[in-house]
Amino acid sequence: MWLSSAAASADRHSATVRLSLGLFFFIMGAKKENNDDEMDEKVKKYLRGEAANLEGLKDKKLKGQLAVREDLYGKSAKTAAKIEKWLLPSEGGYLEAEGIEKTWRIKQESIAREIDISSSKNQYDIVLPELGPYTLDFTSNGRYMAAAGRKGHLAIVDMKTLNLIKEIQVKETVRDVVYLHNELFFAVAQKKYPYIYNRDGTELHCLKEHGAVLRLQFLKNHFLLASINKFGQLHYQDVTMGEMVGNFRTGLGRTDVMQVNPFNGVVALGHSSGTVTMWKPTSSVPLVKMLCHPGPVSSLAFHPNGHLMATSGKENKIKIWDLRKFEVIQTMPGHAKTLNFSQKGLLAAGTGSFIKILADFSGSQNYNSYMTHSMAKGYQVGKVLFRPYEDVLGIGHSMGWSSILIPGSGEPNFDSWVANPFETSKQRREKEVHSLLDKLPPETIMLDPTKVGTVRAPQKKEKPTKKEIEAEMEAAIETAKDTDFKKKTKGRNKPSKRAKKRQEMIERAKKPFLEQQIQEHERSRKKQKTNPETEMPKSLQRFVRQKAA
Repeated sequence: MWLSSAAASADRHSATVRLSLGLFFFIMGAKKENNDDEMDEKVKKYLRGEAANLEGLKDKKLKGQLAVREDLYGKSAKTAAKIEKWLLPSEGGYLEAEGIEKTWRIKQESIAREIDISSSKNQYDIVLPELGPYTLDFTSNGRYMAAAGRKGHLAIVDMKTLNLIKEIQVKETVRDVVYLHNELFFAVAQKKYPYIYNRDGTELHCLKEHGAVLRLQFLKNHFLLASINKFGQLHYQDVTMGEMVGNFRTGLGRTDVMQVNPFNGVVALGHSSGTVTMWKPTSSVPLVKMLCHPGPVSSLAFHPNGHLMATSGKENKIKIWDLRKFEVIQTMPGHAKTLNFSQKGLLAAGTGSFIKILADFSGSQNYNSYMTHSMAKGYQVGKVLFRPYEDVLGIGHSMGWSSILIPGSGEPNFDSWVANPFETSKQRREKEVHSLLDKLPPETIMLDPTKVGTVRAPQKKEKPTKKEIEAEMEAAIETAKDTDFKKKTKGRNKPSKRAKKRQEMIERAKKPFLEQQIQEHERSRKKQKTNPETEMPKSLQRFVRQKAA
């Protein structure tokens, strides 16, 4: 009896184990199927459409080559999907409207009710009416913010903890502020000269060569501080060595519209004549001079990929330009005192107390209204700036500075080798050393940086001058004269025969040069025949009979 009950309990235990194993494998199989479906969707995103139909091809060689290429495309799409799955775990999200609802009708109050506590900290409004208007700048990793008030107030804020790191009063007009290669140093455009301060508010340098600067920009890959002063002079200074790399007069008057293209390091200036000029530190003339608006340019911004540029003019038009063709691809009504592109390509435009966010979700470079935000009455927006790696828009205005949430504006995944918001002091030091070692010379700034490292195409040989041709002919004659003859048998080694042979060699050496001269003479005669106006004096050229077309 005891044995039979033990056997029954053993059977029940084995049945339970088999059931649990079956359930486990069923769950794992369902998870695997879901993962396979997700992977297939990601692979489709990277594929180049449907595969080519190779059954109708008769050429076996071509069929094999195309089959190999299609297989390679499939493998590359699978690799890209795996990289996205493991290295890009976070996905960016946008506002989605239901039914007839519009995303640009959604207010910040509605967003605040639906988000978590940590995200709600990014919605705030700092009111300092006695010290404004304010301008802002973020570090490349989005961790720190520098705020500068026109009345001389400077503040450094840690955006993760919202702690005030340092606050100073320079007791002088401040026009612009920009971070250098990391959060330890920042440059400030003050009343007479730009100054460089460290994180503790200590003044390190006074850059008197720049003069009274209106706008500052920093080229992080080249360690160059670029400035435009009130006399229309553009300066480039190397912050590692302190050397002035470039100093140019733009010749187009005073301007405070200045931006750097992140793709190639070219500085763009917007002028009162409606033109936008693009500069590099090794050229005293602009690389490009394009007429963008019939009136003054009020602001401009570059897309992170460097191929799109947004400009706004006083005639109440915002234009999107394709910099590969230098053509307008979209014109929108509206005025913007300040423009800025986010990491994901959203465009913020601010004017008065109103901010509009434009988005291109279709990928067809057609921007439409995405979100809007109205500040309190009386606020005058001076600068809008997206915070890197966060869905946050910083706003500098006449009464202080504010921050609002823009879903989908920031890059959800950061590369710790490029920009790490959580980097330690040791990592920051190592990154600074690596960036100094990888510093690019000013000569690498050009419209198409892909040309760096390529082989220059062979140039056509220049036509030799008359003196060079004569020198070559004389050298050939001398070599012909100096040739030694073999000593031959009696009767075949006479001096007369030797002289005759040497003369033949000299004539043979002269022949190609003489033929070249004859050909050039014939070409010039043909040109004169086709152009009878050149034979006549200027006063009689209008009487020359024209040939019938």
